[in-house]
Amino acid sequence: MRNRHRLSTVSRLQSAITSWGAPLVGGMPSIQQYHTQGGLMMAQEKSVSPSTGPSTGGVGFFGQLFGKSSRVQVPLTDPLPGVDVSHQDVPAEAPRTEMSTLSNGLKVASENTPGATATLGLYVNSGSIYENPSCMGVSHLLEYMAFKATTHRTSLRLVREVEAIGGNVMASASREQMAYTVDTTKATVPEALEILTDAVLNPKFEMWEVKEQIAKMEEDVKNLEDNPQTTLLEAVHSVAYNGGLGRPLIAPKSVISGLSPEMVREFVNEHYTGPRMVLSGAGVEHSELVGFAEPLLAQVPGGASIPEPPSQYIGGDWRQFAAGPLTHGVLAFEYAGGWNDMKGSVVTTVLQYLLGGGGSFSAGGPGKGMHSRLYTRVLNQYHWMHNCTAVTSIYNNSGIVGIFASAESTHAEDMVAVMCKEMEAVAQDLTEEEVERAKSAAASSVLMNLESRAVISEDIGRQILTYGHRKPISEFITAIQNVKASDVKAAMAKMLKTPPTLATIGDIANVPRYELVAKRFS
Repeated sequence: MRNRHRLSTVSRLQSAITSWGAPLVGGMPSIQQYHTQGGLMMAQEKSVSPSTGPSTGGVGFFGQLFGKSSRVQVPLTDPLPGVDVSHQDVPAEAPRTEMSTLSNGLKVASENTPGATATLGLYVNSGSIYENPSCMGVSHLLEYMAFKATTHRTSLRLVREVEAIGGNVMASASREQMAYTVDTTKATVPEALEILTDAVLNPKFEMWEVKEQIAKMEEDVKNLEDNPQTTLLEAVHSVAYNGGLGRPLIAPKSVISGLSPEMVREFVNEHYTGPRMVLSGAGVEHSELVGFAEPLLAQVPGGASIPEPPSQYIGGDWRQFAAGPLTHGVLAFEYAGGWNDMKGSVVTTVLQYLLGGGGSFSAGGPGKGMHSRLYTRVLNQYHWMHNCTAVTSIYNNSGIVGIFASAESTHAEDMVAVMCKEMEAVAQDLTEEEVERAKSAAASSVLMNLESRAVISEDIGRQILTYGHRKPISEFITAIQNVKASDVKAAMAKMLKTPPTLATIGDIANVPRYELVAKRFS
């Protein structure tokens, strides 16, 4: 069982629900069979008798063998004989998020979403910002060491027990938080919660497992060299910030071999305390979750919460040569305020959808996202531009907003000029129509994301770590609807007053000097 790597912010996912209705002919369902005759599409209709079902056109193999038709005679609109079909009433109001605090300061929060499945998560205020030079890379290793051997279970036993309840586990590290989640059925919530808490609170960190995961980390870090966007986002943080946010999330090659079980164990003992942890649940009754959790989480130590290390945005330049026909770059500025500035973070979210962008080929189908600025003003205008996408990384008290681009190396200087031009254009020329379109896209994305049970659980956990409570979704939607073009222009103008951060990789011979880029915005 291998945990996949994710870099996470306040939660988003997408799901869709579609409905289908069969046409009726003479009060009975109609089956339309299409065939091609003489190059024309013809339609034939055959009525389906509720008693006899569709015409079989003959007896199948099993019918010949056992003396009757092998086809089901019940129409698809009717339940099968002997099958009890229960209909769940639609609740009068949406489920509420409930929260309790245990004696050690650990918070338990949940929302009883309808359905047969549930998601549980343990979220910890512990990420790479809390590392220091002596334990750099620990958060990255913790992600790989999740759901391994504990003081009560071997790795094999843990895997087998997760399989036995039909569960799915995952862990992810980010700069400010660690997340451990398990998906399961509602009937096996107690078993899933016991496995989750044992894996997070009682890890054994055996030497052979740590060495095994370090070897995997080294291989994965090496493969990341082929992913310019991830490489550049790490580079942007390293030069943009002094302090916590400037520390690497992906462990550098030079420190991976120095990681040890003792180092990981000491980090966990210091940061995995009650006031820094949240148990979230979606699809589970709150009183039941609290009853299950209290004896399992009583061992978590209390104590005062560790303050978040300060981060100072300074901007800067990072460039690295890499062989290839393309030059990749990120131009970014600081969004001061972060998630704790709710109005500003909502405006920044709308700005991301306004810029949009993507690759020169729309992998999501014709027209997907092609109304955004970076599609209409960049990708549709410059044949040498292979990718142009808005990037945002928002944290509790700060954030980075910018553009990622990939272009033919001979046009590297033009690529940087276009990124600068598009950032400036938002602060100068913006219509209400564009903003309304971006607002609709942002609101629909938030609402569709929250149709996912897993996203609800994650949203609960991360919001409580950030705000101390979960804000109602109506508050976010109202804030999005209240955004005006003047708000977006003002936000971008404020960002452009901060020092730019420029990171490039590839053939960098034609990339302009940082001083020239910074002078353009000074």
